[in-house]
Amino acid sequence: MRLFVALSISKEVREKLGTLVRELSAADPAPRWITPANLHITLKFIGETFPDRVAAICEALSEVRISQSLNLEFRRLGFFPNARRPSVAWVGIESSPDLVLLAAEINQALARLGIPSENKSFVPHLTIARLKQPRVSPALSAKIQEQSSRGFGFTSASEFHLMESRLKSGGAEYTMLRSFPFSNEGRRGPHS
Repeated sequence: MRLFVALSISKEVREKLGTLVRELSAADPAPRWITPANLHITLKFIGETFPDRVAAICEALSEVRISQSLNLEFRRLGFFPNARRPSVAWVGIESSPDLVLLAAEINQALARLGIPSENKSFVPHLTIARLKQPRVSPALSAKIQEQSSRGFGFTSASEFHLMESRLKSGGAEYTMLRSFPFSNEGRRGPHS
């Protein structure tokens, strides 16, 4: 199983980002653009995992707490590692420090199970494309420059999710395995 931990985004933000992805992919179809239905905020990529480890992962994640809901604002566009040699196109996220704290708590909880910790600091972002070649076409560069300060709305999050990713010929297919509210109340699985 290929697993990751993520936050969902609101329908309104998903629709605005879907419009953005369509505009950018019209300028340059070469990058692997993320399907709007698959847009999410990755807090921790776990990777390939044996199915018998899922219960322990869920138990570790159920111990993660932050004190309040997160208010997230989606704005700005950019590239990792940079615009000269890009591998990922992203939309930035502005939030309280609790978002970085949540990612760190998840990382620490899973590290206790032997899941490798992240080497780099968590940078709040939402991936919209992966670039096969480490360069940006002039048309895409111009379109991103034109959209660089555009806002895409707000999302409020009060839970995070353990997700499974199945790679298929048409792209990744995601399944939510379990949700973890930020407080002790209401912990549930996908069919609760």
